[in-house]
Amino acid sequence: MDLHYEIHGAGDETIVLLHGGGADMRTWQFIIPRLAASYRVIAFDGRGAGQSPAPVEPANYVEDVRMVLDHFGLEKALLVGHSIGGQIAVDFALTYPERVSKLVLIACSVTGFRNAPDIEERYQRVLAAVPDVEKMTEFSLDFPSYDVVKASPHQAFMYELIRHNIKRWFDWKSSESVWPQPPAIERLDRLAAPTLFMIGTLDREDLFPLAKQFGQLPNVRLVWIDGADHMPMLTHPDKVSHTILQFLEE
Repeated sequence: MDLHYEIHGAGDETIVLLHGGGADMRTWQFIIPRLAASYRVIAFDGRGAGQSPAPVEPANYVEDVRMVLDHFGLEKALLVGHSIGGQIAVDFALTYPERVSKLVLIACSVTGFRNAPDIEERYQRVLAAVPDVEKMTEFSLDFPSYDVVKASPHQAFMYELIRHNIKRWFDWKSSESVWPQPPAIERLDRLAAPTLFMIGTLDREDLFPLAKQFGQLPNVRLVWIDGADHMPMLTHPDKVSHTILQFLEE
């Protein structure tokens, strides 16, 4: 197992944390201690992020999660995913339903979801700034869905986090990724695991219809986090942790 990871806490059940794109496991720094009081918690840096090795071929993030579970001898795990980490968790749960006991999704999209045109334009602006790391970092955080965290004490951390992982991108031998087919958005009704979907009221508005689509599924609970943007784990850790623990303990 070549991915960088940390283990915290102990318990009969294991939580595996999947961070978002352009980030690494440090986004869970305020959540881990709260979860680790009752569970064993495994956090890892995704391929090409944090301290994990860069991809040398098209990345298969779903199979990376399977590799993590296999490495620790876990037949099942509680998966908690943020942003693209939630997207990975959904595809993993659809591919390996027998290996997911519960699913927690935070501010995530899914494969097959189309970004709103203005969001796509902002992403293209980041790519157009290559190889200027400072401009790429600035543009990466120039989204309304980061306004709350940028106005918080975590502003400097967010810039350092994004800057570090943008620098990592230049080590990647492949920027492509492999995902299960058909896209998850066409198969959400097959999601078997009890699921919690959390999203901030100040997150990207184009994610709201998807959140409501999840909320209509019989095994999904939708929770809105008032006043949070795309990074509620940093700005609202008590609310996020309490909601997760309440859901897992039911």
